[in-house]
Amino acid sequence: MFKVICVSGTPGTGKTTFSIKYSKDNNFYYLDVNEFIKKKELIDDFDKKRDSNIVDTEKLNFKLVEEIKRKKKEKKYKGIIIDSHLSHYLSKEVVDKVIITKCDLKKLKKRLEKRKYTIDKIRENMDAEIFDVCRIEALEEGHTVEIINTD
Repeated sequence: MFKVICVSGTPGTGKTTFSIKYSKDNNFYYLDVNEFIKKKELIDDFDKKRDSNIVDTEKLNFKLVEEIKRKKKEKKYKGIIIDSHLSHYLSKEVVDKVIITKCDLKKLKKRLEKRKYTIDKIRENMDAEIFDVCRIEALEEGHTVEIINTD
């Protein structure tokens, strides 16, 4: 049976590292949502204050569901792993499980500094991790949620 797993979490918590390893180990198709957004031209605008692209999640979800269906028809993979802090917005009807990556706050801060995030962006992401935003949003969407500590 084809499985759909979304890997979400605060930027810098290890989503991509975990997702790539999981996809290789389990014969899942790996979908990098950031690349997918660029490829499908889904960027609506740019938020200068947050130094990030603005994406309409409804449009994104529609395109992601199309991609899930396409990969399922290929019958080449056991499933698809969707790597993005936006992935938990997908409907629970198409997702089998949401994995939330978490890490130690000191490690997270160092990772974000290494990415050259602004002080404000680091603070915003640290707050998101402290307040468990991705997990809470995934639960509010009705998803089955698993927490993975990437320390």
